[in-house]
Amino acid sequence: MTPQIALLVLNTLTEEHQARVAQACDATFAQTDESRATAIREKGAEFRAVLTIGLLGLTREEMEAMPKLEIICCMGAGYEGIDIEAARARGIVVVNGRGTNDNCAADHAMGLVIATVRNFRRLDKLCRDGVWRTSIPQPTNVSGKRMGIYGLGTIGEKIARRAQGFDMAIGYHNRRAKADSAYRYFDNLLDLAAWCDILVCAAPGGAETKHSIDAAVLEKLGPEGYLINIGRGSLVETSLLAAALRDGVIAGAGIDVYETEPQRPEALLDLDNLLITPHLAGWSPEATQAQLSLFLANLEGHFTGSGVLSPV
Repeated sequence: MTPQIALLVLNTLTEEHQARVAQACDATFAQTDESRATAIREKGAEFRAVLTIGLLGLTREEMEAMPKLEIICCMGAGYEGIDIEAARARGIVVVNGRGTNDNCAADHAMGLVIATVRNFRRLDKLCRDGVWRTSIPQPTNVSGKRMGIYGLGTIGEKIARRAQGFDMAIGYHNRRAKADSAYRYFDNLLDLAAWCDILVCAAPGGAETKHSIDAAVLEKLGPEGYLINIGRGSLVETSLLAAALRDGVIAGAGIDVYETEPQRPEALLDLDNLLITPHLAGWSPEATQAQLSLFLANLEGHFTGSGVLSPV
């Protein structure tokens, strides 16, 4: 990679990775809305590449302000915030970081399953308060339950593999059945929710999936069912989830994503049948290093003519 390639970086990076990117490119780092707008306004004519994430994306108007733009890279697998049609119309290559954090995200999802179903959050508090096990209702098993996976992509497949180690039956819902999958396919979310004990959301964000986990799905999941979401916060309306947890529509939830990110979801904070983590299911030193390596390899492949490794 040559430093002459002007790169706009919209997402946050560790100091080490920021230094590595600055070595590889003529990089401009713009992680706030204000600095992003300023960078595009003042240096848009120079940028040939953009690094972003799915949630931050890149709009048609921003692409139009960058006439030399050739490639848009997403650190993670998601790319829902990028105007793909606008990029394709311009011949701009779009790549993502698929495969770099699948194991990390699947590990985290399975951790949320166990901790939510066994209600580790409440048990920890009760133990600290001096309450002994004979005064606590017994939490249910994880092993032997039915897991429904909404979004059986690479991460969903790895979640399923982990669930099989707990003797779980696996069902899933995608836009279409996967021909090579041994798991049970459901052509709609309602039927999947009615069948499973634990519904794990690993679907992408965007208009097509927004609020797809609606009141009817939660009702089908039922008062002994659990919702796990490591996909996108937009899949579930916050107020709806809060009501379902408070009213016993479902037994509990474990979420790594929520609509108000990065602000905390106020409506959910007082619920002790909810376990919440701050959108880091796919984050680990190993995963972010793999994402950086793939990003740099995609840049090099594009600008040397050998081709990108993970096109969208």
